[in-house]
Amino acid sequence: MEREFSRRRVLGGAASVASAAVAAPLLTAGGAAAAPGAGEAAGAATSPAAPVRVLPDDPRYTELTTGQNRRWVGTPDEVRLVSTTEQVVAAVDEAVRGGKRISVKGGGHCLADFVFHKDIDLVLDMSLMNRVSFDEERGAFAVEAGATLMNVYDALYKGWGVTIPGGMCYSVGVGGHVSGGGYGLLSRLHGLTVDHLHAVEVVVVDRSGRVRSVVATREANDPNRDLWWGCAGGGGGNFGVITRYWFRTPGATGSDPGRLLPRPPEEVLVQALSLPWDQLDGRGFRRLVQNVGTWFETHGSPDSPYASLAGALPFTHRSSGGISMFAQMDATVPDAEKLFRAYHTHILDGVGATAEAAVRPMGELGALPELAEPTRLPWLRATRRLGTSSPMVTDPAIRGHHHSAYVRRAVPDTHIDRIYEWLNSDSIDNPMAMVILHLVGGAIDRVSPSATAVAQRDSHFKLLYQSMWQDPADDAANIAWTNGVFRAVYKETGGVPVPNGVTDGCYINYPDTGVHDPDANTSDWSWHRLYHKDNYPRLQQVKARWDPRNVFHHSQSVELPTI
Repeated sequence: MEREFSRRRVLGGAASVASAAVAAPLLTAGGAAAAPGAGEAAGAATSPAAPVRVLPDDPRYTELTTGQNRRWVGTPDEVRLVSTTEQVVAAVDEAVRGGKRISVKGGGHCLADFVFHKDIDLVLDMSLMNRVSFDEERGAFAVEAGATLMNVYDALYKGWGVTIPGGMCYSVGVGGHVSGGGYGLLSRLHGLTVDHLHAVEVVVVDRSGRVRSVVATREANDPNRDLWWGCAGGGGGNFGVITRYWFRTPGATGSDPGRLLPRPPEEVLVQALSLPWDQLDGRGFRRLVQNVGTWFETHGSPDSPYASLAGALPFTHRSSGGISMFAQMDATVPDAEKLFRAYHTHILDGVGATAEAAVRPMGELGALPELAEPTRLPWLRATRRLGTSSPMVTDPAIRGHHHSAYVRRAVPDTHIDRIYEWLNSDSIDNPMAMVILHLVGGAIDRVSPSATAVAQRDSHFKLLYQSMWQDPADDAANIAWTNGVFRAVYKETGGVPVPNGVTDGCYINYPDTGVHDPDANTSDWSWHRLYHKDNYPRLQQVKARWDPRNVFHHSQSVELPTI
């Protein structure tokens, strides 16, 4: 399905079509047709009738050209905030004809310089496209690409009692999160976000320079299905401008919207704990990580009674005072509290440190002292509490550096010991330098690595190596620390987590500009294979069909195949 617009209509009539929607009319939770806006996400702003053009002399320019990571500041000729697909088509058409380089900013943030880069002429800001609705014609939930996760969770749950298994941080933008696969606290139970992606709308440019919007679905007979596949985990900024997603769980049938996506638990058990560094030696740290590894090797099946147990262990630098752990589990599972306590008993066995309330920030999370004991909370309330607790999300001066790794089984002892060594390094004094062990697996592994563009499916853990700081004078020390721990852990495999029996490459939504540095990555695995493995040639074919002029690109986007 395509929408084509003549140049006259695109350039002269964009303001008049601001209320037009590619989806069916917005619907209320009960399914009745409603006026535009009635089915929007809670708190969504009313969009202006015409695109908002912000030029360098506009007081909004600095705000709109600076990333959440303050290391990335752009100097584009213009930032254009769009509110309809037609406005996106007009903006892309104008840029293509003018030979301007485009970047796309969703409603959230990017860890790298893909959006705010010195070579960008036009930033398309999607944050005003944030509506969530049920599309009766498609039988799926429509989510505009500028929405943030908390908006989506609020709207889907309050309107229909459903959700998508997306990330924990409330301010993450849907546009990039979904295109990179998307995972969160419900993924061990329900899979990745893209496992529920039914369709995607993308503004693309063909070889002749013609700009149009295309809707691609996961249906086997859809001639545009390859574009859906590429957008289901291939990462953002590759094929065009994603303007809208539609979600429906594969195999879901019927006309009741409340049965077309997963229903989250009515209540969850949540607990947050801290282990003081002054009680934790190398042996105890190793035992903790070993315990977590053996637990999830035993209970990693999607059919396990622990399938709903998820969380993370933020291992912060010694200067933080202690490392932390938090976990969440479906409280409606039989014997949930007994199972939950058994997990914590197991992972703390033999560690030699006494768990206490999380009175300090927990890496990316704030302090959570009220969760020292297993606590029952309604799912949405728990989601909001955890998702909004991060002090970094609203820090106006935050800077950061990041690396990632998939871990297929238990973390090897050699890797654990090197992480411990760097967490105790005197090279920095930063409580926000950390290695976070995210718990994944479960239902994620039900889906074939080739069914979507997400190639890594059988890992039990993701590791995020990162440091966050505020003063630009501290850039060099923090970047060196983050690079140092990452390269030390994987020194036997060229400084990167090459796919093998232990590790499985890197996560595209934690972009790492170091993996294509030949001085940092001395393995024979290129950066695109670390992200995409055997799916990369297929992604290149999608690129060749849908963006043959390479209009949409950044330093780690899918490259056109060589002929």
